[in-house]
Amino acid sequence: MYKKTIFVLLLLCSFTLVKAQDIPVNYSLGENYNDRYKYSTVMSFSNDAKEQSIIVRKYYGGVLLKAKGHFIEVYDKDLNLVKDYNYKYSAMHMVDGFVRNGQLYLLELKYNYRKESYDYIIHQSPLDDFNFTERVLLSIPSKEVSNPLAVSKYNRSFNNGFSTAVHFNDAKNAFAITVQHRDGKKIMYDMHLFGTDLKKHITYDFTAAIQEKNYAFENIEIAPDFKTVYFSGKAYFKKRRFDAKERRFQYEVVRVTNTAHNIQEFNDAGKYPESLKPIRIGENIVVVGFYADRKDNRYNGLCYYKLNSSTLNILSKKYNAFSEQFMVDKFGREVDAEIKNLIFKSIYITPQNDLLFSAEEYFVTKGMDATSTGTRLEVERYHYNDIVCAKLNAEGTMVWARNINKAEVTQGDAAYASYTAYGKGDTMFFFINSGENPQKMSKSRILFKQGFSRNPNLFVIQVTPTGDLSYKKLVDDKDVRLPIMVSKPLINNKENTLLFYAKRGSKKQLVKVAVD
Repeated sequence: MYKKTIFVLLLLCSFTLVKAQDIPVNYSLGENYNDRYKYSTVMSFSNDAKEQSIIVRKYYGGVLLKAKGHFIEVYDKDLNLVKDYNYKYSAMHMVDGFVRNGQLYLLELKYNYRKESYDYIIHQSPLDDFNFTERVLLSIPSKEVSNPLAVSKYNRSFNNGFSTAVHFNDAKNAFAITVQHRDGKKIMYDMHLFGTDLKKHITYDFTAAIQEKNYAFENIEIAPDFKTVYFSGKAYFKKRRFDAKERRFQYEVVRVTNTAHNIQEFNDAGKYPESLKPIRIGENIVVVGFYADRKDNRYNGLCYYKLNSSTLNILSKKYNAFSEQFMVDKFGREVDAEIKNLIFKSIYITPQNDLLFSAEEYFVTKGMDATSTGTRLEVERYHYNDIVCAKLNAEGTMVWARNINKAEVTQGDAAYASYTAYGKGDTMFFFINSGENPQKMSKSRILFKQGFSRNPNLFVIQVTPTGDLSYKKLVDDKDVRLPIMVSKPLINNKENTLLFYAKRGSKKQLVKVAVD
């Protein structure tokens, strides 16, 4: 659980208090169950064809809280716990889990000392009768390194001899694996694409492209036939000299098939894109993100590129500067304010092919904490700050942009921090945790404050097609006396529902949210 969290939203007067019935979002509660594992984190949250919800948690025990295994819970559509299973396998690098055709799959990265290789291993079991089997999905010869899995896509290390990352697409019906490793003195880079049926669709040697650059990919898009995958991310220059204030990277989109790759660089003079996300719309690839006018990562607006899906040639592009209204949203009347550290979170395509885009200000700091014995240890603190929401029309012109100011810090489970965005029709909804009722600070500001509550309320913020904001308290901490994992829901787009997991200590409960 995170601690010392401050949650602040500063919004304009259009962000006014509304009655509950004005926002078409309601909730229902499952039973409050006892739980045998006090310390755990949710690894995956999936559903199956029987409308069951499957939660996989990694649990910890012992004095030093070491990983002990994986606990699996199966709930029916009425939020009743129908079965659970303790998979007593304590993987160091269990990457993710997913469900397909009545089977639960867990994907693990493990070092094989006998073969001297890193293996991606699939743990598979029927949901009706848990009985796990294992098989190797992918094996890469390598020496063992201290941190093989690139947990943070936004802060990669390229010098440890082996680095790998797994990227699921938004539909979570396929995933790409990228691997940078050594073969003698030569640095290799391989790309693989699998469907969640575990069929390999692409394997490609990307080594020739990394002679001048290191790649840290952040987002992917996959063609419907699984024959093409698009990666977007940072390309770090290896040999070029830089001034102290210059960026050492540029954003690129890489198109990969089984036989070839091509690259689109985004390097217009005076425009420096950030946090780009590729999306397939019709026959084209659309890339959306932020841009800066200078090389110091101060964002000035949103960028939009329409690419040919085969050649990656740019068909059209737009640079949309943040309006004065947006800057007041974010900073009030502050002078010389900066917008930076934004990373992509979600994108929703409306029925009119407009894009509703959201991102979050995210960064990591280091500090010192005192232990119970009086010693001081260095700790990392994860900051989940402002939410940026923007609407771009089908041609890439920005209709509006709004900022939701917040400041969250956690040293523990990030599932309770950040937010979830959900789009329906041409309206966006944001779900956030807050411990206090909103307080009016001035004529143009409203404050949400975390306070000292251990059971933060769940709020919903509605953004209308015209960019107006309103909110309501959706779940009161008196109704659900457990903190809600607000950033890790199970989303059912067909039913317009979101399922949230609430847990603390030996208690757990499901919260089902319906968008009418």
